[in-house]
Amino acid sequence: MTLASQRSRSAPSIPGTVWLLGFVSMLMDISSEMVQTLLPLYLVSGLGASAAMVGLIEGLSVAVATVTKFFSGAFSDLTRNRKHLATFGYGLAALSKPLIPLADSLTMVAGAKFLDRVGKGIRGAPRDALIADVTPPEIRGASFGLRKSLDTVGGFVGPLVAIGLMLLTGGSFTTVFWIAVIPAFLAVFLLAAAVREPKAAEEGKRKTGPSLKDIALLTPAIWLVVAVASVLTLARFSEAFLLLRAGDVGFSIAWIPITMVVMHLVYGLAAYPVGILSDRVGRRGLLAVSLVFLVAADLLLATTDSIGLFLVAIVLWGLHMGFSQGILATLVADTAPANLRGSAFGLFNLTTGAAVVVANLAAGLLWDGYGAAATFVMGAIVSTAALLALPLLPRSYRSVPHA
Repeated sequence: MTLASQRSRSAPSIPGTVWLLGFVSMLMDISSEMVQTLLPLYLVSGLGASAAMVGLIEGLSVAVATVTKFFSGAFSDLTRNRKHLATFGYGLAALSKPLIPLADSLTMVAGAKFLDRVGKGIRGAPRDALIADVTPPEIRGASFGLRKSLDTVGGFVGPLVAIGLMLLTGGSFTTVFWIAVIPAFLAVFLLAAAVREPKAAEEGKRKTGPSLKDIALLTPAIWLVVAVASVLTLARFSEAFLLLRAGDVGFSIAWIPITMVVMHLVYGLAAYPVGILSDRVGRRGLLAVSLVFLVAADLLLATTDSIGLFLVAIVLWGLHMGFSQGILATLVADTAPANLRGSAFGLFNLTTGAAVVVANLAAGLLWDGYGAAATFVMGAIVSTAALLALPLLPRSYRSVPHA
């Protein structure tokens, strides 16, 4: 028997639901990145916002999402219906997209971001819990990595479309923002029409769910994973600051979105194979590698004025994302009891979202007060501190390798 046949017999295939949720994420991310890659520049050049204001809007939009994330996950455990909550969340995000081109003030943009982030907060935990529900434990890393990879396809297609439209329309932000509405609504349609709850979950709705006390306390293992993940998240602020830095090193406005194209291309290419590898060799060492990439990226971004070295830093940033984001979600799935997965993902998203708020506000204030270099040097320092926190993750959280 060949090695390939042995692997096919021992490793189950990734469920169709995971693929569908990945394509839903991809479509919504195409829409979101068409907007997000241009929005910081639109805020600064079109509406007169400062870098600190960009950081504040980014931070507050994440803060809004954190308010809903835990409750959405807990509610999905209590009702045992993940799909409907996820559909509602994606629907709110789609409805927010037409508000951006209609906005003529920072307040209106903040309102649109508010609605988008509420939708993101609602959908994230039930979607990830649904992936954990349908995936065998031995391929969790691969499944979460696949979802992240498909999501990041949108992350580089969206900016490419934005670049093309900006060149074709002579730099019309609003045209790009209007066209971004289309893939957002396609994502909602695909989720509503094609994704199904697993049979076990349908049967479970007739059984007793977790108590509110169970949800409130969770388990020590989940809390430990969430705490370490939050420290890691403090080390990485919004990609909006990468876009602002792209302008500093010499990119024209129309070409600034290439930053996200490169970052998401690398992220997408890395996430799935890294997820597969984590199923075989464990999660912790790969997270350490991700932080080494982030430290190197921050130091380059702090010191270079070269477009070439800037792009090297973006590649390193993308590798950090590919080596970390799917694995963090997999760790939550590894440690959460089946009846508390929604709550565990909600807590994970809540605490890491709060960390992003702090990171974004600090990055914006450092940028305005001391310049871009100070922002990225601080990122390197916090990344190093996060690296030192990784030993707190017990080796027992490693997945069992395939036979």
